[in-house]
Amino acid sequence: MNSILRKLEQLKTLMELSSLINSSLDTAEIRKRAIEAAMKLAEAEAGSLILADQESGDLFFEVALGDKGNMVKEVRIKKGQGIAGWVMEKGECIIIDDVQSDPRFFKMPDIKSKFKTKNMVCVPVKSKDRVLGVLEAINKKKGVFSDDDKEVLSALANQVAIAIENANLYHELKDTFYGTAEALAETIEKRDHYTGGHTRRVMNYSIMIGESIGLSKKDIEDLRLAAILHDVGKIGVSDAVLLKRGRLNREEFGKMILHSKYGAEILSHIRQLKDVIPGVRGHHERVDGKGYPDSLKNDDIPVIAKIIAVADTFDAITSDRPYRDALSVENALKELKMNSGIQFDEVIVDAFIKLYQEQKFTVSSSGENAG
Repeated sequence: MNSILRKLEQLKTLMELSSLINSSLDTAEIRKRAIEAAMKLAEAEAGSLILADQESGDLFFEVALGDKGNMVKEVRIKKGQGIAGWVMEKGECIIIDDVQSDPRFFKMPDIKSKFKTKNMVCVPVKSKDRVLGVLEAINKKKGVFSDDDKEVLSALANQVAIAIENANLYHELKDTFYGTAEALAETIEKRDHYTGGHTRRVMNYSIMIGESIGLSKKDIEDLRLAAILHDVGKIGVSDAVLLKRGRLNREEFGKMILHSKYGAEILSHIRQLKDVIPGVRGHHERVDGKGYPDSLKNDDIPVIAKIIAVADTFDAITSDRPYRDALSVENALKELKMNSGIQFDEVIVDAFIKLYQEQKFTVSSSGENAG
């Protein structure tokens, strides 16, 4: 009866992890939960997920749980080294009842953590014919590991492999999307060599501000994309206006200010960017309600738009333009402070000034920033 109940408990744990994998893209949480599941399923004192560095082939502890888990994360294992290296190369499961006497045992993790590995079950994490890593359960709480432990951990390793492959695919798609967005922004910048590098600088400043005021991970992602795409609407502004060497007259300015509206309209065709659009549309709004295109005030302006407004203005006034020279950083910050609470959000201006004072970034004479 106890055996049946244990099997049911194991099945429940595997199903819970499977559900998490299918519903979440938080890979760090999935991997941590997988090792927690491994320790629970095998009734082990500790557990780890060891992955291979794609460039060097060295192994590293992606997740290590247990009493001394954090201490082993600094350890790197050479390709083929240790029991984990053997499993990685052979692609086979292994149970070792006396680890200390095994000639393959690599002692550095134990030395580093002052933890004694007595026994372990070690299974490969495979995707098709490729071994992605190794899953370990260490020190059985009662007795030694059995073939049942090996079997259930192999099933768990299959779930982990799915999570890793999903994460890799997601990040590849994400990198492709960001690359496409940046290429589009750079294409627009190429129309005017005076604004070269503007988008990247605005993105860097914006992310620094967003992190400093405690935006969530999701909001930072939206902010990053909005900053990259904030000027995409300039594609709808004629060269006669966009490339004019002097100041714009009233009619030309009226055409120029349509770019934030155009940008929002262009992005509205991509459903996944619905949370990015407010930052693009609103990055020229002012807290006093005298901005464009919607004359929003104060809290009606999305926070990512307020951040981009500060980053965009700072970069513009610290860069040379045909009709004026760049301001020094100090004078540009004074300009922002002078307009704080009028054009810009006070909290965001203060956060940006503090970042500069803490030397979180510098600005070169060419306008380039370094975080």
